Amino acid sequence: MIRRTGTPNRVLMTTDTVGGVWTYSIDLVRALGQSGVEVALASMGAPASDEQRRQARQIPTLELFESSYRLPWMEQPWQDVRLATDWLIDLAARTRPELVHLNEPVFGSAPWPVPTLVVAHSCVVSWWQSVWGTAPPDEWSCYQREMGRGLRGAHRVVAPSRWMLEAVRRYYGVSGGVVIPNGRDAADLYPESKDPVVFAAGRLWDPAKNLVVLEEVAGRLAWPVLIAGEPRHPGSNLQVSLQHVRLLGQLPANAVAAWLRRASIYAFPARYEPFGLSVLEAALAGCALILGDLPTLRELWHGAAIFVSPDHPDDLRVALEGLIEDSSLRQALAMRARRRALRYTPGRMGRAYLDLYADLLSRSGNYAEETACAS
Repeated sequence: MIRRTGTPNRVLMTTDTVGGVWTYSIDLVRALGQSGVEVALASMGAPASDEQRRQARQIPTLELFESSYRLPWMEQPWQDVRLATDWLIDLAARTRPELVHLNEPVFGSAPWPVPTLVVAHSCVVSWWQSVWGTAPPDEWSCYQREMGRGLRGAHRVVAPSRWMLEAVRRYYGVSGGVVIPNGRDAADLYPESKDPVVFAAGRLWDPAKNLVVLEEVAGRLAWPVLIAGEPRHPGSNLQVSLQHVRLLGQLPANAVAAWLRRASIYAFPARYEPFGLSVLEAALAGCALILGDLPTLRELWHGAAIFVSPDHPDDLRVALEGLIEDSSLRQALAMRARRRALRYTPGRMGRAYLDLYADLLSRSGNYAEETACAS
């Protein structure tokens, strides 16, 4: 391993086990390990799966600390958030990191003894505005307050896209911030001989992913539509059932990768997406992309995808039919998407975070003085 000048020896990082943050964390920790950075990874949301534990064990610079504390967007989370804060502070005392990297912003306001950065992967307020077109109801006021405290309490704020950074500035009074796009390990994501299949992946219960709209068009397509994802909301009894698409359920990462390598088209008609790791995976695997017409997805995939209105199923159907019938266009789009996807590597992401870590550590004396004055 080659250690970069000014990088920390050890980082405490939070993650969750119920969404794309886990995949992001694993790819980032592996990239950081190439520079000799050890990471104590604290997981929340639900117990890690056997597959997730296996992924963690494969990284020698990672030590996994598991919990099942509820995440702030889950129902009645705040008792768990308080307990998780105490757990994380205790974990910092035991593992003695030089820097804390928080993938859940609410913890940015905790009394950390070292420099902190928070990553705004998504948030309920921007989700609600994008999905329903209104501010969230009053029961989310505590969430908005605690998110704002956490974002403003950290020494640096990161977002995976320009749109998401503007959202946290707008809704939480954050100034500054850095955009670091996510990266994805392409070891299992490459094109194979393609089957006549439309594939999608994501949380079926999440109206932001808008995957249920595929039900409205699947029965009129010449190709089958397959969806991989959890149909049951992790914080409630809400469960989605569909008739015209084939539901594959929650699949391990290697099984999703296998489907992506075979699928000709990846459909993601989202209403809200701060980055879209699943889209990046599909592009790496050589799928032609049909995406919801969102600022973030255009920011990342303009010129390499077809964009459709999330609110017009007929637009989605026409776009799918066009790609099914036109193999030349389908292959051209898939090639463009893969070329674009190869820009978003874990190595590039890791180098950007290492630069940010080094900058934070170089200013750590100033942060300590600010903390002393504030107390």
